[in-house]
Amino acid sequence: MEERCENCIVRKFNALRAMSKEELKAVSDSKVSRKVKKGEVIFDEGEKLNGIYCVRGGVSKLAKLSPNGKDQIVKLASKGEVLGQRSVVAEENSNLSATAVSDMEMCFIPKEAIISTLHKNPDFTYEVLRHMAHDLKEADDVIVNMSQKTVKERIAEALIYMKNNFGEDKEGYLALVLSREDIANVVGTATESCIRILSEFKKKGLIKTSGKRMAILEARKLQDLADGF
Repeated sequence: MEERCENCIVRKFNALRAMSKEELKAVSDSKVSRKVKKGEVIFDEGEKLNGIYCVRGGVSKLAKLSPNGKDQIVKLASKGEVLGQRSVVAEENSNLSATAVSDMEMCFIPKEAIISTLHKNPDFTYEVLRHMAHDLKEADDVIVNMSQKTVKERIAEALIYMKNNFGEDKEGYLALVLSREDIANVVGTATESCIRILSEFKKKGLIKTSGKRMAILEARKLQDLADGF
């Protein structure tokens, strides 16, 4: 698992690609590689983060706890993405929690290595801002979907998102396996409503299931449903 940052392909997907070779060497000397088991908490909401986490493999869910004690999943972060970046740059406690939804490999990069490079390398600063702006756009889209789309449309959209972003296994099932509760927390509904709508999709032949696993049988029809047609 251990690999030098300057030789790691994963950095091509995030702001680290704008670092110089010397900066990458400094980061590599200070980082700590770790494996995270499915279900393990990476950091909690409200926690003070002393660095960022670069995802080398696997998927995590970033969630916000609502006043009624229910998690709202804001984002699913996979290979190449950086966790905790906004909190470190803004010097604020984490606004979200991060939990592994599959076994993961990641590197922890201390805050000092990031902040010092932000002060010295404008290209890196620009890349960090660009990625944070992209996250804000995604958050805007989530807000609009919550207010304008029905639960059924949001669940259809979530399934298409999982297929397009995480792919399928060799049997045609979605590669990313989420519990019904997690799917409900992604779209902002009760678990019971999510189960009922997925059963409806199954009866209509849009999906098939095997335990927690799901396969999309009619991607076009699901997409049309997600788009409100």
